[in-house]
Amino acid sequence: MACCSSCWCSSCRAASSPGSARWSPPAGPNGAGKTTAFNAITGYLRPSGGRVTYDGAALTGLRPSAIARRGVVRTFQKTSVFPALSVEDNVLTGLHLRSTAGFFAVLAARRRLAAEERALAAEAAAIIDFVGLGHRRREVASALPYGEQRLVELAVALAARPRVLLLDEPGAGMTGSEKTVVSGLIRRIREQGVTVLLVEHDMRMVMGISDTVIVLNGGRVIAEGAPAAIQAHPEVIRAYLGASAASA
Repeated sequence: MACCSSCWCSSCRAASSPGSARWSPPAGPNGAGKTTAFNAITGYLRPSGGRVTYDGAALTGLRPSAIARRGVVRTFQKTSVFPALSVEDNVLTGLHLRSTAGFFAVLAARRRLAAEERALAAEAAAIIDFVGLGHRRREVASALPYGEQRLVELAVALAARPRVLLLDEPGAGMTGSEKTVVSGLIRRIREQGVTVLLVEHDMRMVMGISDTVIVLNGGRVIAEGAPAAIQAHPEVIRAYLGASAASA
């Protein structure tokens, strides 16, 4: 992925190789521009300048659903599940993004549609098991604890078969043990060849599982590199702790 806008070019370049398994979280204090970058990449915000491209194709101006069909999928800071639907039906909504059955096939309830629905149901079950919610498959999403609702949201994102997965604060509001579960899941997602971009305020979580960390401050990239190098970077220390700490 490449982005020509000066505010987030480095964070976009972190996912520049389709199929590469990298974990590259943009970090930075509140107001740094991290979620704005995600919104621009995924079509929820049109850049005021420059353009967003992925795998040689422009994403700028496309609807979020069209961008998702190209393999660039995101989650949100706040839990976004269908609260009245079961866990299984939530995941099926993501799978139907890839459904091939046409309008007339739906009306006629043809054999092709029935076969596709069976295949989607089996895939939904596999995804739900992957995130550890097999025992919750039939339960209504709103009845689940908060941490498990975040896992439902992750499952819905995985149902779209992302090549690039953007996770906006996946650990927000979670307990330490829940964050450990999410971190483990993200490692397994990466092992499947998916590039992950993460926005997360829990630096212990970020530094523990990242390949590359990109730090934004005021919409500008101030540092990019391995976790250990970022932790000692004077600009990063200044952004988080103030000028006196950086010069100490």
